[in-house]
Amino acid sequence: MRCANRVSFNAKAPVISRLGRMLLARGVLTLAAVAVLAMPARAQGISGFGGELRGQFEASAEKLVALAEAMPAESYSWQPMEGVYTVAAAYMHVARYNYMYPDMYLGVEAPARVDYASLEERVTTKEQAVRILAASMDHVRGILDGMSDADLAKPAELYGREVESWAVLLQLLTHMNEHLGQAIAYARMNRVVPPWSR
Repeated sequence: MRCANRVSFNAKAPVISRLGRMLLARGVLTLAAVAVLAMPARAQGISGFGGELRGQFEASAEKLVALAEAMPAESYSWQPMEGVYTVAAAYMHVARYNYMYPDMYLGVEAPARVDYASLEERVTTKEQAVRILAASMDHVRGILDGMSDADLAKPAELYGREVESWAVLLQLLTHMNEHLGQAIAYARMNRVVPPWSR
């Protein structure tokens, strides 16, 4: 006996008309345009190598500072083993180089009263470390924002090599990203989930 309510599994999918496809395409394009317009203002208008460098710096800087803020204060003296950086020293190492690279290789002095050479040994608390790390990021932002394409192309020296100034800033970013990886490992070992991956 056949069931009257039986559904056929051989039914064909509905055919979308040409008008339907056009409306669907228009809807997808509209959603894409809205997504682009909703992007943060800082992400818009980035052009050229300097703009790309600034955007990449910003992404890493925000992650490092967010991770420093997420780490509990009591973890700032933690280190995975003897002879390696504590949490505080790892963040201060990044801050040190954010001041040192521009000072040594671009002639941009650190702000008055910033003794970057002693940060890794001197700073041990979360409050100090987060404040100094964030200020070092602002220092680099100011440098990047003030440089034209011509400034980026000016000659500089980096570890005994003749380079253009952009290479110094690229080295700064590469260094920062290396230690972002270290900071993520430190956070995971302390059962802290990076804020951007929650």
